[in-house]
Amino acid sequence: MLSRGRAAAERLMVDTCTIRRASGEGSDDDGNVIVTYEDLYAGKCRVQQTSAQAAQQESGEDYLLLLRLEVHLPMSVIGLETGDEVTITASVHDPDLPGRVFLIRDLAHKSHATARRVGVTERTS
Repeated sequence: MLSRGRAAAERLMVDTCTIRRASGEGSDDDGNVIVTYEDLYAGKCRVQQTSAQAAQQESGEDYLLLLRLEVHLPMSVIGLETGDEVTITASVHDPDLPGRVFLIRDLAHKSHATARRVGVTERTS
């Protein structure tokens, strides 16, 4: 029964994404910080908006609008951590999704999950 639920969930994952983690940093000849990344996953996903509300956050004098979403991944995707970066590389139904970058903020674990659902945020301003 669980395997059928997972197969059904994966059939809805019509978008693709890459997930990477910052693995270190250095600097270029001009002293600019260069972050290096470790690739964790590339493959199918699904983006869902969990609520229509966004959270306001003030940083210094900047106003940031953080939109909370969920990215659904196959259960075979393991080892994710908060702070990992999700980039949507293609979307079948939403031409505005490719190129968007999200940061993983929430991880969820349960015994009978049909998909790995991770809470993410996107800065919209």
